[in-house]
Amino acid sequence: MLWQIDATPYAWLEDRAPSFTLHAAIDDATGTVVGALFRPTECREGYCLVMMQGIRKYGVPLGLYSDQHSIFQSPHESLTLEQELAGETKPLSDFGKAMAELGIEHIKARSPQAKGRIERLWVTFQDRLVIELRLLGVKTLEEANEVLPMLLEKHNRKFAVQPKQAESAYIKLDPSVKLEHVFTIRKYRKLGHGNTLSYNGKVYTFAKPGKIRFDAKTTVEVRETLAGEVLVWYKGQSIPLIETEKPIREPVTETKKAEPAQPRKPAANHPWRLAWSPKQLQHNTNFAPGQVT
Repeated sequence: MLWQIDATPYAWLEDRAPSFTLHAAIDDATGTVVGALFRPTECREGYCLVMMQGIRKYGVPLGLYSDQHSIFQSPHESLTLEQELAGETKPLSDFGKAMAELGIEHIKARSPQAKGRIERLWVTFQDRLVIELRLLGVKTLEEANEVLPMLLEKHNRKFAVQPKQAESAYIKLDPSVKLEHVFTIRKYRKLGHGNTLSYNGKVYTFAKPGKIRFDAKTTVEVRETLAGEVLVWYKGQSIPLIETEKPIREPVTETKKAEPAQPRKPAANHPWRLAWSPKQLQHNTNFAPGQVT
């Protein structure tokens, strides 16, 4: 039901290469290493790829135990109402949001001793894995990742134990769920002129215009995958984006205002200059009878 996850830097190739970091996750009940990966340093990508390895091979665990690294909890976002009701005191990071989306309860340990099983795994790996890599003549990080799956299988056959209950507690991953769209960087952007949005200094628009219509200035969730794909996430569906040029707005042409008309002075015999009395108007010699009514 529970995995422990961690990373440790070490001279895995001794003096044949610089030190780099091993990320790994281990099943708490059986000691099975469900996923592992070498990366130059401890990073979000390493943890995400390890989780994707384990979920694809075994299924979704009910819980995950980690330390309190900033990869697992971030101070830069506000807590949601659901998080507050669940008793969370710190906001979720992008990794934490992935755990929440998959329904995995994420527990943060307060000390290395609290996650003793994976701490003991590092001792075993530093003793045995280093020798295995030396015997295989591995000299680079890339070569180490190529042989790592085979070494994990060998390790699990020797050290994994049977659980007390044979029935698996893993949840089968829904076929409609694409893990590459779950383990992402998540940001919010407001749609601009021409259904475009700005992300990381670039301008994007919808790859298939008209598929879903958005109102002007709609705020959308933008996700960036580990492969660098940028998409909009809307109601559980991914909408692909493509990079585009920033729309150029046409300059606004000022409308020339009409000049005010020159005032016109009515002639001396203009009706406006005549008296208001109808009788006086009839006797005015300048107008023919019946001309003014």
